[in-house]
Amino acid sequence: MYFSYIPFIKYDSKPIKYPFSESDYVAAKNFFRRYKVNEDAFSYSVVFKKYSIKDGERLDTIAKKAYGNPFYDWIIVLTNNMINPMFDMPLTESQLRTFCEAQYDDPYSTIHHYETIEYKAGYQIGGIDVVAIKGGLIVDQTYYNTQHKYWNGEEIVSVAGDLVSKPVFMFDYEQAENEKKREIYLLKPKYLNIFIEDFRKSNLYAESTDRINSLIKKTG
Repeated sequence: MYFSYIPFIKYDSKPIKYPFSESDYVAAKNFFRRYKVNEDAFSYSVVFKKYSIKDGERLDTIAKKAYGNPFYDWIIVLTNNMINPMFDMPLTESQLRTFCEAQYDDPYSTIHHYETIEYKAGYQIGGIDVVAIKGGLIVDQTYYNTQHKYWNGEEIVSVAGDLVSKPVFMFDYEQAENEKKREIYLLKPKYLNIFIEDFRKSNLYAESTDRINSLIKKTG
């Protein structure tokens, strides 16, 4: 289904005698034309809905569930700006461990980076706990081994770096990255035909000297 919307481009198969004839060209699908969805569109909940990919699910099974047709898997690829669906899909737990153990000497003990842990100051403003150190910030080993000062509402005190930050091991990092791949956006079914028509029109060639028709042009 997807390939029927991709236009052709005719490549000349030189060296061939001049002038060239139609037989001197080889037609191929023009995959250099890339359709990309504007990322701002994902903020429109009226058009898209979030979906979390479960272990064992494939794009075609998700398309079947969402649109009633497994051959609409290409729509999920395009609306999520996937470059290579083979690598953009999340791995299962066992696949992830196999990957990490092949990629790293010791993925469970080798540190990828350090990051902060949220640490509350111990007092409130307007009924809300004041955060002395924000969590999730990437820091270095020096930060982890250093004392850090903060205001507890009465005085300046210090806290050890290993209490407000932690090492993130290679496996933990890869696992977090893998989990990010689970969250995708699904185009709501009622907008499916509109999207397909827009995609079809975007692949039509504009007038040019190389244009043979709206679906074919030649080069060379």
